[in-house]
Amino acid sequence: MATMAHPASSGDARDAIEASLAEVLATARGAFANVVPILRHLLRSDDNSIFSDEIVARVRGMFLDIARQLIIALADAAGHAEPQAWAHKAADELAHVLADNPAFLEHFHTLALEWQWTERLAMRASLDPVLPPLLQACMASGVPDASAGAMNLLAAQARFCQNQRRMQLPLGELPGDLLHIALVTMRAYVGADSMADGYALIAERSVRGHFDEARGRLGLMRRVLDAMGDQAGDALTLDKAGVALFLSALARGSSQTREAVILSTVDSQLPRLALSLRASGMDHAALAAQVRVFHPDAALPAGLGALAADQAAALLAAAAEQP
Repeated sequence: MATMAHPASSGDARDAIEASLAEVLATARGAFANVVPILRHLLRSDDNSIFSDEIVARVRGMFLDIARQLIIALADAAGHAEPQAWAHKAADELAHVLADNPAFLEHFHTLALEWQWTERLAMRASLDPVLPPLLQACMASGVPDASAGAMNLLAAQARFCQNQRRMQLPLGELPGDLLHIALVTMRAYVGADSMADGYALIAERSVRGHFDEARGRLGLMRRVLDAMGDQAGDALTLDKAGVALFLSALARGSSQTREAVILSTVDSQLPRLALSLRASGMDHAALAAQVRVFHPDAALPAGLGALAADQAAALLAAAAEQP
């Protein structure tokens, strides 16, 4: 990795550094401007050759799995004799409707990216995908809340790995806002017929009654980070925290969404990843080490070492507000 020379500390120099990094962020943002429409097009395509791409195939699989679960809930509410068979026939159409929602697309895309990194870094850097050292330490801490949360997260992460291998995602693992969108979409899907809408309402109440966002994998990671208190900074070290907890910790530390942080890990978004690490308070040497885990041969943006954490956070916030 290239070593950066630190620029002079004058106001003009700092302004120049910020302007340069803002331009780099804008360029990187442009690389993702068409992700949603392109991904939507690929998911709808009947050309199977397009689905050789692992990410697109996994996103499509998750949409189909969510749609099947919703159709089965509808079938159960209607007293259908063979809910699984009905779901097999009807899920594809509902999956297409769900895939029109940009928030769903972004979430599933980033889960697929997370899983890709999980597998890649397990092989390349020996990062345990289920039980990293930090989670082991939390389980053995003797602090009841931390220990219980870590044990529940261990089980949830194991299920995540299994589900990703199957290209599936349980409804209970959706963020609350996406579950709401899914249920509203399901009710719109059945149409205006009063009987069908009645079944959809019963199905919706059943799904909501079994849903607890705090018990999902993402909610459990928030709980574990909360329980760690002052030690939560350890979660910003990949070889200690593993991929999943690292991503949640970085999202928290840089005041970004988890989806935004995951997108920053791809090759073209390296400046955003470096700024996210700096915004979380990480010094230059430590952030370079974390970037190197993802991208061993990458060179960091010029001037990053002279940027304060609050300046990095301001640049990220400004970039997020741009259309």
